[in-house]
Amino acid sequence: MTVVINDRGGDPEKLVKRFIKKVKKAGIIEEVISRRYYVKPSAKKRLAKKRQIAEHKKRKAKEKDAN
Repeated sequence: MTVVINDRGGDPEKLVKRFIKKVKKAGIIEEVISRRYYVKPSAKKRLAKKRQIAEHKKRKAKEKDAN
């Protein structure tokens, strides 16, 4: 659970910004979005493989440009 303590007289805008930053860092938003709908295990595997292939292609292209 993400907790942000409000020091007395502190700016509420800064408090909200700190909260949002901590929530993003903890990965809560991504988890909520991913759990919005059920994804079958086979679909998860397929998406993971697609991501790996895309990352590999990006790495290869970057290496090619560096040479």
